[in-house]
Amino acid sequence: MALPVVRYEDSGHTGWGVLFNDRIAPLAQHAATTGDLIEHAIPALRALTAAQATLPLAGVRLLSPITTNQQFVCQGINYASHVRESGMDPAKIPFNTIFTKASSCLAGPHDDVVRPAHVKLLDYEIELGLVMKRSVTKARAITPDNLHEVLAGVTIVNDVSARDVQLPQMQFYKGKSYRSFGPAGPVLLLLDASEWKRWPELRMRLTVNGQVRQETLCGDMLFAPHQTLTELSALQDLHAGDLIATGTPAGCAAKAPNKLVYFVMNHLLSPATKWKLFIQKGLANPLYLKPGDQMTASIRTDDGALDLGEQRNRIVAA
Repeated sequence: MALPVVRYEDSGHTGWGVLFNDRIAPLAQHAATTGDLIEHAIPALRALTAAQATLPLAGVRLLSPITTNQQFVCQGINYASHVRESGMDPAKIPFNTIFTKASSCLAGPHDDVVRPAHVKLLDYEIELGLVMKRSVTKARAITPDNLHEVLAGVTIVNDVSARDVQLPQMQFYKGKSYRSFGPAGPVLLLLDASEWKRWPELRMRLTVNGQVRQETLCGDMLFAPHQTLTELSALQDLHAGDLIATGTPAGCAAKAPNKLVYFVMNHLLSPATKWKLFIQKGLANPLYLKPGDQMTASIRTDDGALDLGEQRNRIVAA
């Protein structure tokens, strides 16, 4: 049965617990990191009951369920709708795009997102986050049937991005790693083997100031979790608690230009002129995030059986 685990701060104490409606059943066992929790405390978490939920949710500050010691690996252009929106054909995407974010960008599900003073084109990206169950230190074939052996659960991730850094500089890491650019949570939803088969039914929804910007089923992914994990296992070590953000669907503020404009920008303009025009056009785009904007993100199945909760993050100026 899906288990919603939260990490919280209460009167200066950081703890873990299981969420039962609007109350938390605290975990007595100490876990310094997400990896420690997953490797040593899952039986104790599953033993907690609603009768032990003595801590009101409203009285605590929820933290990112992913601690900053964990790796933060990401996929790009991994949704068919986003690929089409970017002016490409999903059938012609030849490889899985992988990059990383600094784990120091992780933020709580209700924390403010700080827009640096030099950033003007701030964008949102709702993503399904996969959380590792155990270490994978050699190449391994992951299939839909054994996904539960290597993954513990899922969480909401917002891959906040400074497009005026990321794109002109071709720096995904810099443009996406400023502190607070990785809201995660509110819950780490632990899944069993049968529940993992339902990941394509998860519906992602992100609004800005109440306006729906992104809404897509996770089944729109081009490279499914088992494919990505198989590829990553041949590339690098992964450990319990590490986070893999699986890409975002259509609806971001950043949009690809039409084919004629694209040709002119790439063949007739210098790089400096091209990116100057890109930023000028972006400044006129009302979809980019501004101080005072409120992002709300949720991921759940339509029947509510799997519910990752809701993020609410306000944009503030540095």
